[in-house]
Amino acid sequence: MTHVHPRWADIDLNRHVNHAVIVTLMEEARGHMLFTDSSPWAGFSDPARGLVVAKLTVDFRAPLDWTGKPVRVRVDVSDLRPATFVMRHTVHCGPSEEDRVAAVGEVLVAGFHVTTTRPRRLAEEEREFLAEYVVEDVHA
Repeated sequence: MTHVHPRWADIDLNRHVNHAVIVTLMEEARGHMLFTDSSPWAGFSDPARGLVVAKLTVDFRAPLDWTGKPVRVRVDVSDLRPATFVMRHTVHCGPSEEDRVAAVGEVLVAGFHVTTTRPRRLAEEEREFLAEYVVEDVHA
């Protein structure tokens, strides 16, 4: 779980955070999780450890009004496979878990070798790191 900050410039004509920005908020939360000091991707110095988004879906559930406050984004992992995994992002309308859900997005992430531009299998330490975020039923 992390908090991200929509900007005033992110609002649309309806005074809601624009739908495309919701995807950016999900990306920020995902980056916070994947590139922390404790992750195998910290510093992104090894091109063999690249990751790419292979698929993205978003279910918009409620308008996200800009309030100047951070919003809560929970990121869970499911379907951890040898070369791919799914990250589910639950974007709340405010900083609390009790705030209504604005959007739920799922991202299929694949291992990728940046230099060779080829798919790759996830390393054991990458899988172990991701396993800490795996939930049994992310649709609950």
